[in-house]
Amino acid sequence: METRARYALIGFFILAVFGAGFGFVYWLESKGGFGERETYRIQFESSVPGLYVGSAVLFNGIRVGEVTSVSLNPAQPQQVLATISVMKDTPIREDTFVNVEQQGLTGGVAVTLTGGKSNAPLAAETGVATLVAPANVGRDWTQSARDAFQQVEQILDENQTSFKESIENIEAFTDALARNSDKVDGILAGIERMTGGGKAAGLLYSLKPAKDLPPAPKTPPSWKLTVPEPTTLLALNTDKIMTRPAPGESLALEGPRWNDSLPILVQAKLVETFENAGYSNDITRTLGDFPDSDQLTIDIRRFDISTSGDPEATVVVLAKLQGPDGSIIESKKFEATATAKGAEPRDYVEALRGAFEVVAHDILEWTTKTLAAAPVPADDAASVDPPADFEDMAMPPEPDVTAQ
Repeated sequence: METRARYALIGFFILAVFGAGFGFVYWLESKGGFGERETYRIQFESSVPGLYVGSAVLFNGIRVGEVTSVSLNPAQPQQVLATISVMKDTPIREDTFVNVEQQGLTGGVAVTLTGGKSNAPLAAETGVATLVAPANVGRDWTQSARDAFQQVEQILDENQTSFKESIENIEAFTDALARNSDKVDGILAGIERMTGGGKAAGLLYSLKPAKDLPPAPKTPPSWKLTVPEPTTLLALNTDKIMTRPAPGESLALEGPRWNDSLPILVQAKLVETFENAGYSNDITRTLGDFPDSDQLTIDIRRFDISTSGDPEATVVVLAKLQGPDGSIIESKKFEATATAKGAEPRDYVEALRGAFEVVAHDILEWTTKTLAAAPVPADDAASVDPPADFEDMAMPPEPDVTAQ
């Protein structure tokens, strides 16, 4: 019997220890520590999703207590009453602002207390133990979004007739624009012309050297050649791309230009054509590089595109080979045309490039064959008269420049 009694006593002692431990833990969880506490009631005027017993209470971001109870106000069901327990020295005053703050992604909230003037009385001292939270303080962003959409829907319902009339007016305006699209395009084109704008404005183009050149010579030629800057008509001595609206007229294309003046471009691409054909060491465009060299002088007579019918590019060049003493070896007129694929500036440029490539190729072939033939002796060069057809070659008069 004594043994059984002793075991019973031990069992009761163990149960008491466990009970005391659970009680202590519960007291710590519910009261938050050993210090003295103050209890306040908070009145929310709307629902507070995520607020539950044990939620933290923060004052200026520092945890000072927790929520001890959450209930509904039986007299006013829209109100939520919460009781909080905070440390006694927390300076909660009559004008302290009450709010709730989302805590992470778990959906829980914390009661936040902020503000309060230093000269305002403490809530506990005045016996005012109830803090009233502002309306809608517990509303989350999803509820705010739903309310905003409801307000938008209400506005649309109230102004349905006005919105319908506005849409009809927009449709009528777009119909009017569609009927007068050609006039609108003309107005915009005129504005672009006045301001120098447009999608093609500012574009710079260059010529291309000739392609499909004859095979390079196996042995170096016996001649050296200088190509000075070509001469041309006043209307073509520019970086503008010229068009010919009618015979005898010259009109500069608006917007796009050559990347250099036309004579310099023609000179550079002619020299590049000779270089690509294998005559890099035998040709220059700088006077004095080759003493006693022959010269290829170029006179540009036409370099434009006719726009009166189907756009067609025309390039007309007079070429003259001269000996070191200035005597004329031979001269020839070169002409090429190319039809443009469209009426855009880039189509005009491609046509002019094509016509120039043909002319450059023909000049290369004619020059090399002429210089490869037996040269005229230097002592007889003075007796060689220039071909009659070069000076008397029928050429169109210089066109009138109607726009530069």
